Amino acid sequence: MEDLDTLVLRTALGWQEADLPVVLVTVARTWGSSPRPPGSLMAINGRGETIGSVSGGCIEDDLILRIRKDGAHAVCTSDLPSVLRYGISADQAHRFGLPCGGTVELVLEPVSAHSRLGELLRACEQRRSTERVLDLHTGRVELRQGRRDGVPRLDDNQLTTYLGPRARLIVIGAGDLSRYLCQMALSLGFEVIVCDPREQYRASWQLDGVVVSREMPDDLILRLQPDARTAVVALTHDPKLDDLALIDALQSNAFYVGAIGSRRNSEQRRNRLRTYFDITEPALQGLHGPAGLYIGSKTTAEIALSIMAEVVAVKNGIQLGASAQITAGKSHDEIQGEIQGPSKGPSKGRDASPGNKVISA
Repeated sequence: MEDLDTLVLRTALGWQEADLPVVLVTVARTWGSSPRPPGSLMAINGRGETIGSVSGGCIEDDLILRIRKDGAHAVCTSDLPSVLRYGISADQAHRFGLPCGGTVELVLEPVSAHSRLGELLRACEQRRSTERVLDLHTGRVELRQGRRDGVPRLDDNQLTTYLGPRARLIVIGAGDLSRYLCQMALSLGFEVIVCDPREQYRASWQLDGVVVSREMPDDLILRLQPDARTAVVALTHDPKLDDLALIDALQSNAFYVGAIGSRRNSEQRRNRLRTYFDITEPALQGLHGPAGLYIGSKTTAEIALSIMAEVVAVKNGIQLGASAQITAGKSHDEIQGEIQGPSKGPSKGRDASPGNKVISA
């Protein structure tokens, strides 16, 4: 499953190549509350078909109605980009489903060869971050190397947006936990790669949309060179595999590196990496282990959810407090259990639960 931005661009390009009139709509600015953030994309073709969204649905309905009634020129009065604002008045805000006081400003761009959507998609596929500058007076587009994330900039002359590689998840180990984790990652728009050189695990492991590699984990990490849009999670419980991946991942630009295991095993892992592989303390500080947020996980699916939640939080720049970490959460539960006494059924956390053998081996 592609991320929504890529899907919108690919669909718009396909419509253009089929000689359909296409308008690419970008949320350029918002004031107050708004359903979709700046940078959100939507495309509408001459038949009124859409992909993506710029609001909760009411603005889309208005644009579609205009196109179906008067054609694509109803939303773009010429072959050049135009700026459209919704929610200026209380009546408009109510009509278009915007929250009280919300205003959204859209740039509507008739798609043409000048839009360079094919080049932009190729840059994304090659994991190159791109700054796209749309000239509002000519409709021409300039593509520059740039950062992946950034708030769009709109002035009287141009709209600047930022696009680039989709988030990527590299999973070491093909197993049940991997399957749940990969399904969640796919639904969130991640590119997903599973690496497992063990044929007995890999033979029956298949999931549509996931690339499965038989390489040794260190070879895969060295080949892919994880960038700042990549997360690496080791799930095999086999130090010969997990450690190989972690050694190189911790020295890469990956935004997240994690591994499952009990607290004791996680500390032993850190000691191995420190003692035998000369991984520095700053690099070890970046290792999430045990991986995941503390949500009292009991099942394999819940454990996958806790890991994916931590990956997304780190990707989005959320500073997680110590209480959100598994180690702190389990320690708190154990202290509470000791205070309550055996009659209260002390919680021993994930390490001791029979339903959590998947991460406690």
